[in-house]
Amino acid sequence: MYEILRDCPAPAKLNLFLHIVGRRPNGYHELQTVFQLIDWADTLHFERRDDGQIVHTNPLPGVPPETDLTVRAARLLQERCGVRFGVDIGIEKRLPAGGGIGGGSSDAATTLLALNRMWQLDLPRETLQALALKLGADVPFFVFGRNAFAEGLGEELHAVDLPQRHFLVVNPRVHVATNKIFTDPLLTRDTKIVTMAFFLEHANKNVFETDEIFRNDMQAVVTREYAEVAAVIDWFRTFTTARMTGSGASVFGVFDTKADAEAACKRLPERWMGQVTTSLAEHPMFAFA
Repeated sequence: MYEILRDCPAPAKLNLFLHIVGRRPNGYHELQTVFQLIDWADTLHFERRDDGQIVHTNPLPGVPPETDLTVRAARLLQERCGVRFGVDIGIEKRLPAGGGIGGGSSDAATTLLALNRMWQLDLPRETLQALALKLGADVPFFVFGRNAFAEGLGEELHAVDLPQRHFLVVNPRVHVATNKIFTDPLLTRDTKIVTMAFFLEHANKNVFETDEIFRNDMQAVVTREYAEVAAVIDWFRTFTTARMTGSGASVFGVFDTKADAEAACKRLPERWMGQVTTSLAEHPMFAFA
């Protein structure tokens, strides 16, 4: 019986591209994207409780524990499986909130994976992914645990093998209001659908220089509304092509070597946050489901 699980990573993701290809009658947007796992991560710690309580031991400022995605994930799993145990959850938070890199979603997925083992539930990955979708569109990807070509709301996942790459991820310390971007009348919502095979033809090339095919459809709206995001993209032009990930505000550039990314990071303006990262082939906790 696992009573304590410490140092459980919750890695970030990048969207190598993000296309909005349609809109459903309920207002939700149909997407195509490729999710790339990277080695920048929060770290979570879990200790089993015998009283059934779900306790966040170090809640984030301004985030009530009951609304935290890790607490919601634990409660969802507890209720779904009729678990009598509870858990203390602690988080070493490194990933910026609202940065488009999936920090909260990844924390939730790591919680599902860790508790699946701690509570000895042995739920298959597909069941955990279905539960994860109740928590947010990006959470199933982190449970899926492989780099993926994604469609639908982002939950239709197909594993893809991607070359190892080194990135510099820059966050300009602004929070992008996702709902505002999705409801903007100028947001592109009719990008031509691409096939996974077409993406894979370009996957070993520099897809970051083919914005006429692969781009982030939200970037034009975000950069118009948030000058600091636009400034980051302009700053990157000295070194490499850059693209916004997710709904922003983080921007990433790809580099030939980690040393090149580190050299660029040293020239980053102090008002921004920068992190040199390397791609991952799979989630560090892939074996937990």
